[in-house]
Amino acid sequence: MPEYRATPTTDPTAAELLDEYFALREHGMSSYRTFRPDPALFTGDAGVFLVAWDGGNPVGCGGIRMLDPATAEVKHLYVRPEARGTGLGRALLGELERRAAVLGATAVVLDTNERLEAAQRLYRSSGYSEVEPYNENPNATHWFRKELPAQ
Repeated sequence: MPEYRATPTTDPTAAELLDEYFALREHGMSSYRTFRPDPALFTGDAGVFLVAWDGGNPVGCGGIRMLDPATAEVKHLYVRPEARGTGLGRALLGELERRAAVLGATAVVLDTNERLEAAQRLYRSSGYSEVEPYNENPNATHWFRKELPAQ
């Protein structure tokens, strides 16, 4: 079972994972635009950024930020290649949802690109439904939403 640590996005381990995440997104997507996360959006009541650790090794990351008092957005969900297929992505997504609920969210939204088919499968199988665009992210082609269970 991985350990999840709230970590500033400027922390060297978080920054390394985010660099890998962005490098993968940029590879093969000529028009991809990188938006580095604002650290202030992932701290305190604004949100949280998590690094997943397994056996002392950082294996993934992801964050949530509050868009409004009831809606959180999942950002930068990433699992290192060696940890893929282990259920870590689903577990990390679940932990982000749990943290969103603690912050008061009753729904979680996210966006993704059509090329990220595995991510879309994960979101759909985790209870997310496709919705109309809620932002103007130039990298996104699909938007999703999930209502969280009442706390």
